[in-house]
Amino acid sequence: MRRGWLAVAALAALGAVSAGGLKLRERMQAQPRISLRPVAEGLVAPLFLTAPAGDPRLFVVEQPGRIRVIRDGRLLPAPFLDITDKVGYGGERGLLGLAFHPRFATNGRFYVDYTNRHGDTRVERYTAGPSADTADRASAQQVLFVAQPYPNHNGGDVLFGPDGMLYIGMGDGGSGGDPRGNGQNLGALLGKLLRLDVDGAEPYASPPDNPFVGRPGARPEIWAYGLRNPWRMAFDRTAGLLYIADVGQNLWEEVDVAPAAAKGLNYGWNRMEGTHCYGIGLCSREGLTLPVLEYGHGDGCAIVGGGVYRGHAVPALTGQYVYSDYCSGWLRSFRYDGAAAVDRRAWRIPSPGEVLSFGEDAAGELYLLAANGTVYRLAAASAPAR
Repeated sequence: MRRGWLAVAALAALGAVSAGGLKLRERMQAQPRISLRPVAEGLVAPLFLTAPAGDPRLFVVEQPGRIRVIRDGRLLPAPFLDITDKVGYGGERGLLGLAFHPRFATNGRFYVDYTNRHGDTRVERYTAGPSADTADRASAQQVLFVAQPYPNHNGGDVLFGPDGMLYIGMGDGGSGGDPRGNGQNLGALLGKLLRLDVDGAEPYASPPDNPFVGRPGARPEIWAYGLRNPWRMAFDRTAGLLYIADVGQNLWEEVDVAPAAAKGLNYGWNRMEGTHCYGIGLCSREGLTLPVLEYGHGDGCAIVGGGVYRGHAVPALTGQYVYSDYCSGWLRSFRYDGAAAVDRRAWRIPSPGEVLSFGEDAAGELYLLAANGTVYRLAAASAPAR
């Protein structure tokens, strides 16, 4: 997800912080401090964290191609899965996503998203004993292959929705400005949110209620389109919503929110960047689902989502969508009221440096993953360490 193609000097030249950013900074003094409690250190580019339902362990994705296990507060030396020999690692490429099947406790299945040695996207299924700390590497089964024309904007998030379907976030294929027009092309899988039924057929079936099933020239796997680089997504099962943090191009970062059951939505790229027309001239907003929140590059360079907090350690965060920025490393949140982002907050935290991702454990607690190789648990500042 790193924005290596962005020049830091160009970002600085964009000017002063936006008015929205100033308001957030003014309010920041009134917010309680949140503590970042280290739970593991010494990881290599930790890009994601998750856990199977009801499982107290934490599973951390390392970008070079390993999945590590944190058990009882200890990082185990042996990886859960090591596919470094299959993964093309560097820049925005690598092992990017992990999702456990909702019935992992009985079927042992989990899914990974990575770029191979040629830079193309592969989604694979593996199996493991539900209580085992190592997976069966030989169980690999390819679920999806997508050729990538450029080395960036790979997306990479995989997650199961409340409907039991597997959702896959695909970037627009890279370069800059979506030169191949993938975001708005329903005949391409790039620049899309895909929805697959991995239980209905091998390797998958396109659910019959996907919005473009049967439409000539459209891919039946597509659930939503018009995305640039949906680095991280999250379902809030309590409210029945899907949040997408979509990394912007030159000026604007955005968060999209929609009902989990809303299908066929067009999030606008590359007609729009955030709520603004992309490129020169006017553009039509007709038929587009615009973001509920955006911020300019005076506040950062690449949005990092993020999830809605449903844990117990930080009551002040309950129901808030939490997010950060790769370059700036701040922590912000908002509540979605069904129409807009409200109750926007900026939290005082110790600086973690470059923020790579977030993750959620089986109890609903949130974790922040930093480029310094540390996984932090979000906690109330007065909470005792554990």
